[in-house]
Amino acid sequence: MATPQTSTAADTRLGVVTHWIGGKSWDGAVERWGDLYDPAMGDRTSRVAFAGPEVVDAAVAAASRAAETWRHVSLASRARVMFAFRELVERRKREVAEILTREHGKVLSDALGEVNRGLEVVEFACGLPQLLKGEFSENVSTDVDSFSIRQPLGVVAGITPFNFPAMVPMWMYPIAIACGNAFILKPSEKDPSASIFCARLLAEAGVPDGVFTVVHGDKVAVDAILAHPGIQAVSFVGSTPVARYVYETGTRAGKRVQALGGAKNHMVVLPDADLDLAADSAVSAGYGSTGQRCMAVSVVVAVGDVAERLLPRVRERIRRLKVAPGLEPGAEMGPLVTHEHFARVVSYVEKGTAEGAELVEDGRGVKVPGHERGFFLGPCLFDRVTPDMTIYQDEIFGPVLCVVRAGTYDEALALVNANRWANGVAIFTNDGGAARRFQHEVQVGMVGVNVPIPVPMAYYSFGGWKQSLFGDAHVHGREGIHFYTRGKVVTARWPDPKHRGVNLGFPQMK
Repeated sequence: MATPQTSTAADTRLGVVTHWIGGKSWDGAVERWGDLYDPAMGDRTSRVAFAGPEVVDAAVAAASRAAETWRHVSLASRARVMFAFRELVERRKREVAEILTREHGKVLSDALGEVNRGLEVVEFACGLPQLLKGEFSENVSTDVDSFSIRQPLGVVAGITPFNFPAMVPMWMYPIAIACGNAFILKPSEKDPSASIFCARLLAEAGVPDGVFTVVHGDKVAVDAILAHPGIQAVSFVGSTPVARYVYETGTRAGKRVQALGGAKNHMVVLPDADLDLAADSAVSAGYGSTGQRCMAVSVVVAVGDVAERLLPRVRERIRRLKVAPGLEPGAEMGPLVTHEHFARVVSYVEKGTAEGAELVEDGRGVKVPGHERGFFLGPCLFDRVTPDMTIYQDEIFGPVLCVVRAGTYDEALALVNANRWANGVAIFTNDGGAARRFQHEVQVGMVGVNVPIPVPMAYYSFGGWKQSLFGDAHVHGREGIHFYTRGKVVTARWPDPKHRGVNLGFPQMK
């Protein structure tokens, strides 16, 4: 965990990650630093600068100056910049992925997939000239036309989590910038380097100085962003308690806020499902990225006699997984992001056994030769979990998969709908009628049918219901465009020789 501290002489031997303000690395004073680690080795590798209110003020000042000019740049020019950025990321995506693997710990193939999903939103932003078109009505009254336009907000900000250091920021800033805003990113202090790498690519693509800014830090930086009067909107992805705090604090300060919170994603398996497909999907979605995904499957709801037939298949696949450093060929599961997070996830495994769940696969004993100090935890699988258990109620965010047994479809549906989170859900069945009924009745924002991680493409928006989302707008897609712009309606009459004189009555359309 990046613990704030003052600089010492020993720190000078380490590299540093600092802010990106005004199109260059920050060269001002830094009062506090956080530590960065290699999750596979457990070693401290670098430091990251932590911003206070003064740095955020400087960032907003630079962004405000840039926004005044950038908003007047043509849509065609903004689109060309996005196309250039897209090409640079495509060309250098392996470098971005390796940065992710070294700081986050996810395996290289997963990191490459993250970059590719982020690229989808960049490609979507390349089409903003089409997507920003307004509406026009001729002769709404005699010789009067009316039309709508959408304009940028000015300076907007994004606060993003550790689990997707490249993709989640890309859900935000390409659309915001293409819409004509200046964007300030506060990435996770646990793995911030990808944001700086992408800042350099944006500059190379032609984004003017100040249009994209990166400030690092902890709650001090977050609070400064939420309170700053020069920031018009804030996007957030993270845990539910922090999402609620960001939403309430930001809206109280008069900002537009979209805050995506936590999840407890269920995967309902009906008796008629293809159980080999279900087993592949449960293992892939439960243990991919070591369970550190907001869309990870954390609960399998086995309906009827499914558990007895599904569990052997799941366990067989778990035992074949390769737990190894993310850059090692063939690695499928890497380490957790920090030692503190590792200890937190292990404590949930202990709570699960103490509360009576049956631990049928225990990953606590996994050993990775040469990486004994790394933050490795193997796949853990619980059976006979009940809704009153802590491992069911809390978002664990690690490689811990719970199996809950349900007697009927209705019981399974009620279980999902009673959950306080409603980010994603999946159903596995070969019955089209059951699938259609489920997608209609389930109270969750994103639904997969025989798809375990139903993350939508960039042209559909991402977001959950209930305590998985605070605010009205989901991320990217058309809702993202609307979030980063505001509407304006113009009603116009051009002068003609027939002046109609003064009329103090209320205007009426005729």
